[in-house]
Amino acid sequence: MKGFNGFPPGKTPHIRVPSLFFSELLPSIDHLAEMKVTVYCFWALQRQEGEYKYVRLSEIMADEIFMAGLGDTLEKQQRELMEGLERATARGTLLHVTLHLQHESEEIYFMNTVNGRNAVKAIESDNWLPGDAKRPIALIIERPNIFVVYEQNIGSITHRIADQLRSLEDDYPEQWIVDAIYIATENNRRSLRYIEAILERWNREGKHGFTGQRSSEHDSSEEDFSDYIER
Repeated sequence: MKGFNGFPPGKTPHIRVPSLFFSELLPSIDHLAEMKVTVYCFWALQRQEGEYKYVRLSEIMADEIFMAGLGDTLEKQQRELMEGLERATARGTLLHVTLHLQHESEEIYFMNTVNGRNAVKAIESDNWLPGDAKRPIALIIERPNIFVVYEQNIGSITHRIADQLRSLEDDYPEQWIVDAIYIATENNRRSLRYIEAILERWNREGKHGFTGQRSSEHDSSEEDFSDYIER
């Protein structure tokens, strides 16, 4: 048995554990790996920032100190980890989602809280955007209308495009962006750069009642924005 020298003096980092863990979960958990995984997830999730937090299977496996406590061989460590995660998921402590990315799949786990349940619903409804290498998803629970209109008319939304659309929201009224998307679709110029060109011109010269529909008084044709189109 490895000894423990006690907690050092002074301030040390703490994690919060719900009281229900002690009154309901602790008495019912009868598997050591499940206990270790559950406590580990409390710790790992509270180290993250943001409203929606999750633990990746790959991150747990990369934690050599934690994995060493699950067995004396890599095979046993991985077997114990998976059994612990499966038991915690079956019990309802954790929520498991397999995320299918472009080149691979990610196994991620949320704590079974309101935010965790909302996050899982968002993923199951395909209401999420790719993140970066460290955090592979950027959840969007309530997407702005322009996201829906863009996807319906222009194409899929990447993380970069999402950031650009949010930036446009800061600079232009939402209806302007929606109308510009419709004009881009009508002119078969389905690109964010073309949409930006329309908005830039409206901002400079005035919108003149453009609604995305062509009229006899003013033709919102490709020629109006030809100087701004990237060919």
